[in-house]
Amino acid sequence: MTPFGEKVRELRRQKGVTQTEMAQALGVSGAYLSALEHGRRGRPTWQLLQRIIGYLNVIWDDAEELERLAELSHPKVSVATGGLRPDATALANRLAETIAILSETDVRTLLETLEEMASRAEKEQAARRRR
Repeated sequence: MTPFGEKVRELRRQKGVTQTEMAQALGVSGAYLSALEHGRRGRPTWQLLQRIIGYLNVIWDDAEELERLAELSHPKVSVATGGLRPDATALANRLAETIAILSETDVRTLLETLEEMASRAEKEQAARRRR
């Protein structure tokens, strides 16, 4: 399941509707909505995302969160490391090799650590641009 699929499922259940009901209202098949929720389909189109937001009647913050999660939820990721240091390529390959066997706790820990590092690096990059 992707972060987007998990959030859509949560919001759909809070609304008290089935996948079939929601799929019919959105004009997609139940199988497609199921695959989207379970992460077997890639990100929805912008148009479908807007229909989902409208159907679930979410407010601004939740709508932005769904858009952000959709961007983070492509189930088949490729990482281009050409031109980067060898350790960056090793990191990408090692993650690809082992992500399926890592525990939920280990994945969460890695993600939190990476988010902290990325935030720090983005702030440093922005500061360098201002100089």
